[in-house]
Amino acid sequence: MFSAKFQTFDDVADPAAAAPRIAALRAKLRQNGLDGFVLPRADRHQNEYVPESEERLAFLTGFTGSAGFLIVLLDKAILFTDGRYTLQAREQTDPAIFSIVNMVETSPAAWIEQNLPAGTTLGYDAWLHTAEGAEKLSKACAKVGATLVPVKNNPVDDIWKGRPAPPLGAVVLHDLRHTGAATKDKLQKTVAEIGKQRADALVITDPHNIAWLFNIRGSDVAHTPLPLSFGLVPKDGRPSIYIDGRKLSNAVRDQLEQTADVREPDSLTSDIEKLGKTNATMLLDQATAADALVKQAEQAGGKIVRVADPITALKAVKNETEIAGAHNAQARDGAAMARFLAWFDREAPRGQLTEIAAVEALETFRRESGALKDVSFPSISGAGPNGAIVHYRVTRKTNRPIKPGELFLIDSGGQYDDGTTDITRTIAVGTPTEEMRTRFTQVLKGHIAVARAIFPDGTSGAQLDTLARQYLWQAGVDFEHGTGHGVGSYLSVHEGPARISKLGTVPLKRGMILSNEPGYYKADGFGIRIENLILVVAAPVIAGAEKPMNAFETITLAPIDRSLIDVRLMTAEEIAWLDSYHARVAETIAPLVDKDTQAWLKAVTRPLGDN
Repeated sequence: MFSAKFQTFDDVADPAAAAPRIAALRAKLRQNGLDGFVLPRADRHQNEYVPESEERLAFLTGFTGSAGFLIVLLDKAILFTDGRYTLQAREQTDPAIFSIVNMVETSPAAWIEQNLPAGTTLGYDAWLHTAEGAEKLSKACAKVGATLVPVKNNPVDDIWKGRPAPPLGAVVLHDLRHTGAATKDKLQKTVAEIGKQRADALVITDPHNIAWLFNIRGSDVAHTPLPLSFGLVPKDGRPSIYIDGRKLSNAVRDQLEQTADVREPDSLTSDIEKLGKTNATMLLDQATAADALVKQAEQAGGKIVRVADPITALKAVKNETEIAGAHNAQARDGAAMARFLAWFDREAPRGQLTEIAAVEALETFRRESGALKDVSFPSISGAGPNGAIVHYRVTRKTNRPIKPGELFLIDSGGQYDDGTTDITRTIAVGTPTEEMRTRFTQVLKGHIAVARAIFPDGTSGAQLDTLARQYLWQAGVDFEHGTGHGVGSYLSVHEGPARISKLGTVPLKRGMILSNEPGYYKADGFGIRIENLILVVAAPVIAGAEKPMNAFETITLAPIDRSLIDVRLMTAEEIAWLDSYHARVAETIAPLVDKDTQAWLKAVTRPLGDN
């Protein structure tokens, strides 16, 4: 019935191929006089999703998570990842070759200090590390009498036979009816930020920021419409965009050249050198500027200031047009989710569905809207124990039947011209256990606590993160990921600088869109996550208030599984919130779906007090 662009790394990320590939890498290291090599999962822009040509970590190890770091020595190999991927890393890699380390508990730099023998020479590709990251590794090496040295050619590339070519995705213009602001207006704001920092120019290394600034989108990486490129914005004069000209049609080039010089990527170094000779102060993004580029800028003679790219903060606050687009995208996506959930409710009890079949069905419902550009990330479709792997990625090899008596977790999203979506629902297949219902309700209570939060200007995500965890903490459990991340406007589904997490220090501002996704994961048992997107808005006027307050508007619209809720654990206020939310889901989504889905929607969004 369904067909979808289901993607798999089974060919490139093959654990069985790890042994010969690591052996070939070690042989190459010996030829180059190196004792080891450090490899992050990264490209030249520190993107979360990278082109196939940059999937070096998956090629070497079989691990396909988005957060990983590998240290290969001549006698051992250590793969670092965070709590989201610990289980996945163990399942996808050969334990005879790789030791798995949680990088939150032990960073690569800390491991080097504790384990690297004196006299070791470690190689690194300076284009794949930020300057700060390279400095941490270099200092760790120095403490134990080892050395970190840049390599001219990445040795992984030397052994990767059949490596895919770098992408040449066509660049398209992103219309003003979706952006709400012209490039010249965005440039004006950017130049003002450069002036505030008393700098002469900003070097842009984050393609998300280039896409936003120049109102373009691309297709160089999966799931995020990025045109891989660099940029340079001077305080005075025309900006430049550095991009492979083969990606540009005449119309796109003509539009870009109205506000910027369009140059080939190789020209960036010479332009930075010219600036350096004038003793210019250049801002470089500390989160995405490669160590190689920072060193080039320093050698040019100018003053280099590593900061957070000011465009990142400008981009995070959505304007009225982007907010309206987000609402439209959420309604469209909610209709697809409702159709999927109704279908799943009919089909899953028969015991014939698999994780991949569920992904294919949901992606088909989204495509039938006629507006889907791409999924916003690889759908997480986890049945039973696979749901406990936080960022589980189903493959043809791991595809599992969805069985009655289990929980099924589906985390997915869509990319549309007018917005980006991200939603997670946990569904009971058959009758859930009391443990499942208790944990689900504890997660739901935390979700509602965030959704109902009222907070003043200046409040950070870290200050709100506890709201999501409090009921789990009271039960002696927790979840090993942030509560929420920023979301772009037809850009990255994971957008900075704000987030709701223990490490979220950036104040939340009106117009920011974030996720609200607490969870619980029982290893080898089941996973639970409830995720909606929320928009920071002005709070309703509070009698006697001494200052304006902010609140969240939940903009994702899809039912939450009533069969998993233990109403005895809910307060009257929590029940009222959920009933109101479900009423809004039914009112908005019902006109957008077929009659059968309407009937299902009416049943699953009825008040909690109705049996």
